[in-house]
Amino acid sequence: MTSRAFRFGLNQREIQDRDTFVEHCRWAERSGFDTLHLPDHLQSPSPFPVMMAAADATERLRVGTLVLNIGFWNAALLAREAASVDRLSGGRLELGVGAGHMKSEFDLAGIEWEPVGKRVQRLRETVVRLDELLTDPDHLPAVVQRPRPPLLIAGTGDGLLELAAEHADIFGYGGLWQQKGQPPGTFRLATAAETDERMAFLRDRAGDRFDRIELNVLIQAVEITDDRAAAAARLSADRLEGMDPAEILSTPTVLIGSVEEIVEQLHERRDRYGFTYISCHQHLAEDMAKVIAAIKG
Repeated sequence: MTSRAFRFGLNQREIQDRDTFVEHCRWAERSGFDTLHLPDHLQSPSPFPVMMAAADATERLRVGTLVLNIGFWNAALLAREAASVDRLSGGRLELGVGAGHMKSEFDLAGIEWEPVGKRVQRLRETVVRLDELLTDPDHLPAVVQRPRPPLLIAGTGDGLLELAAEHADIFGYGGLWQQKGQPPGTFRLATAAETDERMAFLRDRAGDRFDRIELNVLIQAVEITDDRAAAAARLSADRLEGMDPAEILSTPTVLIGSVEEIVEQLHERRDRYGFTYISCHQHLAEDMAKVIAAIKG
């Protein structure tokens, strides 16, 4: 489906002291990760200063948000933050945005929780205004990357995929579905078939733009093992209750097997879905680093 080379991102949820974080970023760079990602949760570190610290500690590591909760931002303030980090990092910023999905965080921040349609519309308006601001040659501070830093738009619903099809340089697929009848933020993993449908939807909406969109997937579990079936059964029992082990083995957000088998899985999923930008959560970094070493040699 695509000839893009693989890139790898590390989703950083926690920080300790400065020295530990600096060494962690340098380890990530040495291990072949291309980007350090920061989420935008209220009980996690503030993304922009942490991205700047990561860029300052390293030479080539890109930094990005995966993703900003747009309900916490307006376009003008966000453009100032993004341009500042892009300039001080020497043009290493990737700006990821989403509609926000944790009602508890809106409540904690004292921000009205709106229906998904209104949140997506707010995101659309912000994306359009951000594009205007960051591509304006008179905007201060000025961005280094032109016409602006790459824009990642993440989500699974129709409205977010349509927005990504129109505006994203990178599409972020978390592979999580809100469970019907459960509180907001209660998720299950998308199946392989559901992912097929979502990627087909994006391709249809993007038309000629599709081949210019880099496809990112956020890996939710990695296990290096010689017994894939047993590992999937453990995940089914411990963390993914109700999901059949065979479905766990096929979902694109889980990587299970020997290093060689996981490398094969990534190639198969690149061919099937187009995923070439592979991100994982912080606690999965060491196993993922072994896979990166095998892919990048």
